[in-house]
Amino acid sequence: MTVGLKRKTVDLKAKPFYLKEEAIRWVQDTIQGMTLEEKVGQLFIGCSESGDVSETLDLVRDYHIGGIRYMNKPASELREEHVQLQSATKVPLLIAANCDSGGDGAMSDGTYIATAAACGATDGTETSYHVGQVSGREGSAIGCNWTFGPVADILFNWRNTIVNTRAYGDEVAAVLGNARAYIKGVNESGMAACAKHFPGDGVEERDQHLIMGLNDLSIETWDKSFGKVYQELIDDGLQSIMVGHIAMPDYSRKFRPGIRDEDILPATLAPELLQDLLRDQLGFNGLLMTDASHMAGMTSQLPRSEQVPRAIAAGCDMFLYFNVVAEDFQYMLDGYKAGILTEERLQEALERILGLKASLRLHEKQTEGNLVPPVEGLAVIGSEEHLRLAKEAAAASITLLKDTKNQLPISPETHKRVRLYYVNAAPQSRDYQSDPIKKLLVEELEAAGFEVDPYENYYDLEQKESKFENMITATTVGSVEEFKAKYDAVFYFVHMKGYAQENVVRLSYSTGHAAEIPWFCPEVPTVGISLNYTTHLNDLPMMRTFVNAYAPTRAVIRETIQKIAGKAAFNGTANSIVFCDRWDTRL
Repeated sequence: MTVGLKRKTVDLKAKPFYLKEEAIRWVQDTIQGMTLEEKVGQLFIGCSESGDVSETLDLVRDYHIGGIRYMNKPASELREEHVQLQSATKVPLLIAANCDSGGDGAMSDGTYIATAAACGATDGTETSYHVGQVSGREGSAIGCNWTFGPVADILFNWRNTIVNTRAYGDEVAAVLGNARAYIKGVNESGMAACAKHFPGDGVEERDQHLIMGLNDLSIETWDKSFGKVYQELIDDGLQSIMVGHIAMPDYSRKFRPGIRDEDILPATLAPELLQDLLRDQLGFNGLLMTDASHMAGMTSQLPRSEQVPRAIAAGCDMFLYFNVVAEDFQYMLDGYKAGILTEERLQEALERILGLKASLRLHEKQTEGNLVPPVEGLAVIGSEEHLRLAKEAAAASITLLKDTKNQLPISPETHKRVRLYYVNAAPQSRDYQSDPIKKLLVEELEAAGFEVDPYENYYDLEQKESKFENMITATTVGSVEEFKAKYDAVFYFVHMKGYAQENVVRLSYSTGHAAEIPWFCPEVPTVGISLNYTTHLNDLPMMRTFVNAYAPTRAVIRETIQKIAGKAAFNGTANSIVFCDRWDTRL
């Protein structure tokens, strides 16, 4: 059975490649000189999951992969590994990172600037530009040449937590403007950008890591929202797009009249969304790649032996990650031999893969021996300029959602003795050794002049010694009058986070009827601060003063405390989605 559609012409002279004749000859001659196995290898983006460079070198040599996504390590280690990887391959590698918020996405010691949600809270798009700029500068210094960003999703559904902090907001203009600024910063720093997650996340509350995602907007609504964002980014010259495991039924039915519900597939496997919509209607000429292929949004839809070749046959040019390397590689080969993946579709994919590499001058850099910059270039990582940009981003983004009882400022001069509550996600291991962010909060509050008494939740008590009495201690409030006499104010920090474990991450306490549930709001001045998600007011409507800080970094925490103390102004602005469509969250 032949699933691949007829060959689409790849214009390597046009946007986003802009190649000259010499570069086009390199693309065509390189493809012509490849064996079938080498061609198939180029379709895959591998992952250095073990962190063992020798295993990754084997992957590059034995399977001829087109790209690599690596595990974060210190910059110096990664740079050396990338030198080895690029030296081991005939065709230069695309080396990718997830730089959603700065250089910290490219290496463990990279500079965090701001999340997309924080960028969306600022006045203008300068912070997004700086996120892209720092991502590109620091990523390039270790030999990275491609970032899986920006996130071009629109947070229409406040219950969606998978893109809550990664989306610029719920307004089309804001998402488009910030995405453009990010791409500009990345491209000026020498890296390629990749907008994600087409056809768009943020409409429903479920997570495509766990189920097939669903963008159920009408055609008219999609065209005016996600369609507008992608169309304008494409017109700007966007180099690549990551396709989500997200179905879009209305468009599938438009291009495939009579399609049965059970035949509607995620965009990664739907030629009508990739070829008819993205290539033909929106005119995208750049590279398409799947989102991670181990996500249930893909794995749950077809047998793996079909998923692998059909993703390329449907219109994706690259396949993100292996399950079992030899097995997936064979699935792709078998799909080619069975006619699922046609010669024409394979050629088209290879032209775009090598076209992107040529547009980044990787073939020239390989000849010159500088695919990875000199070690001196690492000086840009964590530079004074980048740290200054991080501080400026924090100052511009931290947002006061409400202070309806006029409790602010809460400063050491007026509220010296404070109780600190820190609500965090459940430990993932029996080897739990306390969340380091709690220690950071104590340090910064004390440095600001507060006397801090940290609350020990059930997790903390169990870490010290596991015993039945901990449950009683963790659920006992104690004397209200003693609490009021002992503390002048409460700082209530929330850092919930989750990944591929549940569809929606909500505030969760350390045990049932826990004493950290905010019973104290009517008793002493209380300020709530979210260090991650923007919609915690749904679970904390009793908080009359609430701040969205967007990140748990020292710079952000320090700036947040300064603002709460009245020593700096709140400059961030929030959209209505933070109130979660409820009246009581505004009280």
